[in-house]
Amino acid sequence: MVILFVLLVLAARRTYHIYQYELPSIEEVYNIEPPLKTKIYASDGALLKEYYNQNRILTPYSKIPPNMVAMLLAVEDKEFPDHWGISPRRILVVAVNNLLKMRIEAGASTITQQLARMLFLTRRQTYERKFKEALTSIKLERTYSKTEIIEMYLNLYYFHRAYGVAAAAKVCFSKDVTELNINDCAILLGMLKGPTINSPFNNPEKSLQARNRVLYAYYKNGGISRIVYDSLRAQPLEINPPEEEPGQAPYFTEFIRQYIENKYGVDKLYNGGLKIQTALDLDLQRAAEKAVACHLDSLQALIESLHKPTDLHYTMILPDTVDENGDSIRSYKQIQGSAIVIDNKTGDVMAMIGGRDFNETEYNRAVQAPRQPGSAFKPFVYTAAIDNGWTPDSILYDNSIVLDIPGSQDWRPHNFDYKYLGRMTIRTGLKKSRNMIAIKLILKIRPELAVFYAQQLGIKSPLRAVPSLAIGTSEVRLEEITSAFTVFPNGGIRIPPRYILSIEDRYGNILEDNSAIHKEEVLAEETAYIMVNLLQSVMEPGGTGYGARWRGFTRPAGGKTGTSDDFRDNWYIGFTPQVTTGVWVGFDDNRSIGHNMTGSANGLPIWTQIMLAAHQDKPVEDFIVPPGIIFADICSESGKLATKHCKNVVTEVYTINTVPTDSCDIHTGNSYDSKDNIPADTAESIRF
Repeated sequence: MVILFVLLVLAARRTYHIYQYELPSIEEVYNIEPPLKTKIYASDGALLKEYYNQNRILTPYSKIPPNMVAMLLAVEDKEFPDHWGISPRRILVVAVNNLLKMRIEAGASTITQQLARMLFLTRRQTYERKFKEALTSIKLERTYSKTEIIEMYLNLYYFHRAYGVAAAAKVCFSKDVTELNINDCAILLGMLKGPTINSPFNNPEKSLQARNRVLYAYYKNGGISRIVYDSLRAQPLEINPPEEEPGQAPYFTEFIRQYIENKYGVDKLYNGGLKIQTALDLDLQRAAEKAVACHLDSLQALIESLHKPTDLHYTMILPDTVDENGDSIRSYKQIQGSAIVIDNKTGDVMAMIGGRDFNETEYNRAVQAPRQPGSAFKPFVYTAAIDNGWTPDSILYDNSIVLDIPGSQDWRPHNFDYKYLGRMTIRTGLKKSRNMIAIKLILKIRPELAVFYAQQLGIKSPLRAVPSLAIGTSEVRLEEITSAFTVFPNGGIRIPPRYILSIEDRYGNILEDNSAIHKEEVLAEETAYIMVNLLQSVMEPGGTGYGARWRGFTRPAGGKTGTSDDFRDNWYIGFTPQVTTGVWVGFDDNRSIGHNMTGSANGLPIWTQIMLAAHQDKPVEDFIVPPGIIFADICSESGKLATKHCKNVVTEVYTINTVPTDSCDIHTGNSYDSKDNIPADTAESIRF
């Protein structure tokens, strides 16, 4: 008796020690947080992408079908409403059976014990593990109600391809959990004894047998009548899995994924159940993807037609590969493109395309690729000039120059067409994208000033303060230059790009609220409007952006083409009062696209299609003329206020401080004296 008493005392002490120190703490029990999917949504609530380690959706007990709960108890634990975590009667029966067979063959686990094993313990079949499982289930029963235990159990269980009954309902039947019928519930509960073996995807026949066993247990427990049971078991196995969703806007969602991972960590991203509301317009995204894909496909076909397989010296042709039949396959380097669409007033990124195929390359050319913008950089040079007293009718000469740069060879820049047109206004120079006008303008204002204004408007990439900056030799990224262009239609206000509107955790707590719009005045309102007016000229007849008009885009708009040296990069960045869109086309390895492949030829067509889609439901708006802007009729030859004798009169835009006050002194009605002009073929030598 003494020995027995001592053994009982030792067993009690061991049990107490395990309960107090070797089981999950009460804090762990109270704070059970099963892994949940992080979901990214478009602005209209459409699901874009899910990230998870476990495909799980949490469902409250109130939404679980009553048949599911009753059937679960019938199959797994009829005594569940009455026991306190363990069933002594079942333990005794199973223990005797295991002792007779000298191995742990059958279990006596209640639903609570199974939950304890899922949450905290391993599935190793040992007496110690079973003992800890029983004690943990007692702890769970003391902490949670019966309905909470059922809720956790059905939310945690692995139903093959899905964790939890709600995710399983989607995966197996394409249904919400509340829509499950009795047979659906029976199919899912049939997987409790073997999620993989009894899966309707892996073994339909075994799944059918398991379903019928569940229905029989439900019938025997009084859940359904014999007639209903016979009717249900006679029905075939029916599942309806959803079509695989690759995810919408993959470059955009990957950009968001990287942000979440960097800020909140991997665990929060894949297990935290975050709800991320973005600014993406899914309909516009699809239209933009189509516009980019269609043009790139056509351009790729054109490039390949111009360079036949006999042109073995042409480096666009990749080494031959062999197909499954052993036949040689000739392939070509693929032209790439990117686009980004920004709402001017909010900074919302409404669409983003980072390349032609995310499955082939995840490199996001909209935000990652530094490329030379060519003439698309010129507006920043003009902005610096306008803000420092120059006017759209200021005269420069489109003629050749030689720049003597100490320590380097002389630089002899040229226009795209290698022609020189002589005297012209800087408006005409921008409209026709004359390189010599932009270069001379940056020399007048100094490159450092152009760098300052570009950075003020939002260019973050390093810029070299050299004369060639005027024609876009410093690399920038599509996102930053497109965002910088929004300053013009925004009246000098810079609003940074906004991708995410809000982030909520699994409990609905707001982790980020980006509803406030951050505005910064970076440019005089009058200067911004004059730049809008100048860039509108680009889209008029004779301008490099006029192609958008005959393609059907007729709204008030401004923009700028860009083509880098040797036709390597094609750009078009343009805006309306509501939206700014930037487009880039080129090869990843910076090779030439081909002779005469320009921003007008490749950037502008994509831009036009995207902008047509972006404005489909928007009212027509015009650019607001701010106070302090004056329009005046000017003699195009003298640059002074026109008189009735002037023949070539243009309406030009000025600020109060820059509007001409003198009348034309060339056309007086008595005589005509032309202004001096520098011959177009006369070269100027300038030391820089």
